[in-house]
Formats: sequence, C-alpha cells, structure tokens
Amino acid sequence: MDKAIRVTMPGGPEELKPIDWPAASPGPGEIRIRHRAIGVNFIDVYHRTGLYPLPKDGVPGVEGAGIVEALGEGVEGLSIGQRVAYAGSVGAYAATRRLPAWRAVPLPSDVPEDLAAAWLLKGLTVHMLLTRTYPVEPGSVLLVHAAAGGLGSLLTRWAKRLGATVIGTVGSPAKAEIARANGADHVVVGRDADWAADVSILTDGRGVDFAIDGIGGDRLVATFGCIRRFGTVASIGQAAGPIPPLAVEEVGPLRSAVFARPSVMAYSAEETTYPTAAGAVLSMIASGVASGPGASYRLEDAARAHADLEAGTTVGASILRP
Repeated sequence: MDKAIRVTMPGGPEELKPIDWPAASPGPGEIRIRHRAIGVNFIDVYHRTGLYPLPKDGVPGVEGAGIVEALGEGVEGLSIGQRVAYAGSVGAYAATRRLPAWRAVPLPSDVPEDLAAAWLLKGLTVHMLLTRTYPVEPGSVLLVHAAAGGLGSLLTRWAKRLGATVIGTVGSPAKAEIARANGADHVVVGRDADWAADVSILTDGRGVDFAIDGIGGDRLVATFGCIRRFGTVASIGQAAGPIPPLAVEEVGPLRSAVFARPSVMAYSAEETTYPTAAGAVLSMIASGVASGPGASYRLEDAARAHADLEAGTTVGASILRP
C-alpha cells in the first residue's frame, strides 16, 4: 500500500502523520501522477498550522514531479509514462495523486524531477514578482529578504540575469556567503540589523525600487523604510509570524509607495498564465539558475522537513521522496 501524509489537526510538525493511501482512478480531465519528488514550501507550514485551510483529506503539499500513471476521460496531449511536474494544487504529500490535467507540465529531458519539484512553485513566485508585481529591468535595484533561502536564492539569481542590482538580507555570516555566491551585490547581515540605514548607505540615500518580504512579523513595516519614493513593497509570507495591522500612513502619502500582497496560488490558478509561466521557469531551471535541492527527506519524514524549514537550518529548496 502506498503512503501519504495527513495533518491530523492544526498544530506543529508532529501533526504530520503517515497514512495508507490507495491509488485513485482519475476522473474526467484528470491524470494520476506517481511522484518521484515533492516540493516542501512555507505554504505547507501555513496549511499545517491552520492559517490556510486544507481540503477535507488533510493532505498538504502544492507541487511535485513524477510519471503519468493513468489518464482520465478526455485528457489529450499527455501519455502514460510521461515525465511531468506541477505546482499550485494542494495534495502533494502522497505517493500518488489525482491532478487536473492542465496542471501537468511536460518536463524537458534536461530538467530532473527533483529540481522541478523543488523549484517550480518558487520559480512561479519569482516569475510573478519580477514580471507582474514589479517588471524588473536592467538597472532596477531590489531588496531580497532571506537571500540564502530557497526563494531568496532563486530571486537573486533570476534578478541578476535581468540586469538588476540585488541587496540581500540574511541572519548569519555563513548565509551571507551563500547569498553572495547566488550573486547578491550587497548583503546586510543580522536579524536585528537596521535595514533602512544600511540600504540608504548602499543606495546613496535613494532607497530600492522593489523590496520583497517573506519574513513578515514586525519586519514588514521596517521594509517600507528601505524603498524609494514611489517604490514597491511585496509581502509574500510571514515566516516570522503574523503581520501586525499596517497603517495606511506607512504606505503613503509621504512614501507614495505601492504595496502588493500577491499570491502564487492565485497566479498559478490562471489557466492562460500558468503554462507560459511554468515553461519560463523550466527554461530557467535548465539554464542552471536553480541548484540543489538543498535537502532530501523520505515522505515519512515530512515532520522533520517542516521542523528544519521553520528553524531556518535549510539552505536552498527541500524535497520529499516517496
């Protein structure tokens, strides 16, 4: 019998429990995929804690890669045995799963399943941020928090390919070296660093064009102090905890800032956007912009993967192997 991971009740990593998981027949317009690798993301933590609700089966995870094992009625353009990846659909922490066929993106021969599973959702997030939230171009100046993490690493590398200058923030000197290796032009070290003061020095008092915050907590307000007038702040997560209420005065009129709270789940749900964006991500992966994965766990060890992610001990992207 195959296995899956279920959230027994909202709470800590210990609430992730292995269960028996029979392979289900795909319905019309669906496929069944047998996972070779499953991505681990902070949204999985938010599902586990109850911040975002899970479907009734309680299986978290929103991306994976593997082999098409069965086709439902009306599915065209895919074949049994084909290698595919997907992102943005909850229910990945399982050996097999049913999936809407339009979500399955054929994998090029030069993209391994583990890289696709580790980076597709993060890549879609980067694509959303750098093309829709704030179109980055040569000369753009970005602030990337947690620049040594999975998303921060990919953001930095992709932004550098677009000709941007990247200022990264990290929590330790060791992670500063990782951020620099990813291409960050400048790195601010320390969880209690005065980001606004350091950024002001690095930008000759101007501030950055675009700041991306996945830390949350009270750090979002501090991020507004780092942008130029009419600059953009994107809030994409809250790894440090809930974000306190944000006064509209923090956004403007003095700063005249643009504030975005974009969702990669909403972005990947756009059927006209998703295949083009996913194709761009896979091309970037094939070109070497993504490395790793940083850590690999057995599916049954999902609780440890979550604990490591929340503790900040992981570097890059992590995967589960069924």
